[in-house]
Amino acid sequence: MKLIGLTGGIGSGKSTVGKLLENKGIPVYYSDLRAREIMNETPEIIAQLKAWYGDEIYVNDTLDREKLGPIVFSDSEKLNKLNALVHPAVFEDFDRWKQEQTSPIIIKEAAILFESGSYKECDLVVTVSAPEEVRIIRTMERDQMSREKVINRMSKQWPDQKRESKADYIIRNDSGFIELERAVEQFYYWIQHQ
Repeated sequence: MKLIGLTGGIGSGKSTVGKLLENKGIPVYYSDLRAREIMNETPEIIAQLKAWYGDEIYVNDTLDREKLGPIVFSDSEKLNKLNALVHPAVFEDFDRWKQEQTSPIIIKEAAILFESGSYKECDLVVTVSAPEEVRIIRTMERDQMSREKVINRMSKQWPDQKRESKADYIIRNDSGFIELERAVEQFYYWIQHQ
């Protein structure tokens, strides 16, 4: 079984690339989505987050990311503490998911694949890149977030240039959806022959 890491900064389109690859029959594990779900499902993590940040960060038993975001993204120490709590749970969850897969190729999608060290377990890494301004606008529209908040979150991730220097393959997402579909088709062909 070949494990491919799929990464890219906020607003790059990595989840869209993941969906396009899923449509081709490749199982995709969405780390960021599972991290959110784990923070809503795991009693020990919920209890720890409430202890650190107060009960009010959960509303109707659901993590209020609008409340948590400003706390952790304005303080590197708090963000590191959150990641140290959640990342091991995501790694365990991924390992369980991986054991259930039968496909010869699987994909692990993660925004901070390099930063977290997850890339080390991958056979290949592909990064999705887009111009910074495009990423800012996409994220503002998608998440109803201010420009300042988007830039702050981007500052916590590696820049595209650094990510690209470590990746085995780069998918450019700086045009329209049809061009992205073509780029994913080329990548799909490439991974079949690796």
